[in-house]
Amino acid sequence: QVQLVESGGGLVQAGGSLRISCAASGRTFSNADMGWFRQAPGKERELAATISPSGDTYSADSVKGRFTISRDNAKNTVYLQMNSLKPEDTAVYYCAAGVRPYGFRYRWNDYMYWGQGTQVTVSS
Repeated sequence: QVQLVESGGGLVQAGGSLRISCAASGRTFSNADMGWFRQAPGKERELAATISPSGDTYSADSVKGRFTISRDNAKNTVYLQMNSLKPEDTAVYYCAAGVRPYGFRYRWNDYMYWGQGTQVTVSS
């Protein structure tokens, strides 16, 4: 049974930093795309960042230069380092892994596996 478990969310002041983690179990994802998506209340789920099996990364414009995605294949874990946080970054952050055949790693509904989400709240 595949599980993705996020951790590290919480409350932080604007300008602060957080690192959230996603540990996968049940299968290895070293050959799979992985990503972080987020969803704020009343808004659609949106991409934050993705990382390919080879380490190629992509970040949404809204987080570029502030958020960094990385992965440790030996630990089957993906991370999102978030710096210079803003109140508009407040959302539930979801880890995703494994893109469907012919899918795109930038599109949330093309991912097969999801974590339960971790809340990130940035106060002004």
